[in-house]
Amino acid sequence: MLLQMHEMGQLFVVWKKAKRAGVTLPKTKDPAYENLDLLMRHPLRSCRGYLTWLCEMLGRRDPGVPDPPEAEKVAAQGATYLKVLAKAWEKHMAWMPASVLDSFDVYKSRWGAPMTVEAMFEHALVHPMRHRFQLEELIAKKRKPTGGSRSRR
Repeated sequence: MLLQMHEMGQLFVVWKKAKRAGVTLPKTKDPAYENLDLLMRHPLRSCRGYLTWLCEMLGRRDPGVPDPPEAEKVAAQGATYLKVLAKAWEKHMAWMPASVLDSFDVYKSRWGAPMTVEAMFEHALVHPMRHRFQLEELIAKKRKPTGGSRSRR
């Protein structure tokens, strides 16, 4: 849980760097990749979704976390929303004994994949890592000089 929120924070930092660097996303049919603001809203929304799914599957009450800020407000409100998420994850998941985390009980994810509780925690951790890595690669490509110039001897 702590690692997942750490990775969400790291993604937010790299996302801000990507915005400052003027990174553009590759063309895709995925609506979450239309622009950087939508891209950052996607893991914020997913982080909320993983928590609500876990609560639902484990018979816990709905954590009551609001939807993330709209894409155009992510830059201004994203850091505050991350704090809301961190508090909610701690409040609603810190109770979990190892027996629940280590259980082989399988639940259907919202995208149809069978998941254990531990697998969902791992998915929640890796999701922001994957987007951070993608943005770091795009930032590096943006900074890399083009191969069109020749050095003089």
